[in-house]
Amino acid sequence: MKPEDVTLYSGGARGAEAAFGETAAKHGVAEVNFTFEGHHIQRAESTRILSVDELAKGDVSMAEVAKRLGRDYSTRPWMRQILQSIWHQVNNGYQVFVVGTIQNDGTVKGGTGWAAELAKMWNRPLHVFDQERGHWFTWRNDTWIEDDPVIAHKTVCGTGTRNLNDAGRKAIEELFARSFTR
Repeated sequence: MKPEDVTLYSGGARGAEAAFGETAAKHGVAEVNFTFEGHHIQRAESTRILSVDELAKGDVSMAEVAKRLGRDYSTRPWMRQILQSIWHQVNNGYQVFVVGTIQNDGTVKGGTGWAAELAKMWNRPLHVFDQERGHWFTWRNDTWIEDDPVIAHKTVCGTGTRNLNDAGRKAIEELFARSFTR
């Protein structure tokens, strides 16, 4: 796979999303950052502002999110728009890369977990770098398997925690280096 054949879909938010975008740009990978009016992002390159109608395509039952993630986001009205924009990232990026924390129940901590759950529901290749464990894991046969993934599809989603640490940043950089070494 050549970097010029790949497009990264992300959200441009502080932390993992900005790092995915910065690293993609260094390697010549095209990038699209989905956002919406009133949402403040760190990385504005190739921004795609979703209209109200476009956001609605990714609408989600907050009860379904609560059921799948074991967390209730219904008291945060802006969270629906975040989850809708994540839907667009995963819908456009076939292979999904997430930086965060895998919890004991197999979900990923925080709103980022919605990207992982969508990838699971849609049977997409899903890889999570767990910042606490310091390793990449791939979702395979309904369980997490330690892995060293590579970018193997033309469309990828890169998302994750806003609280990116040095290990997470290094994992993103090594993912791109491993994927595009000539």
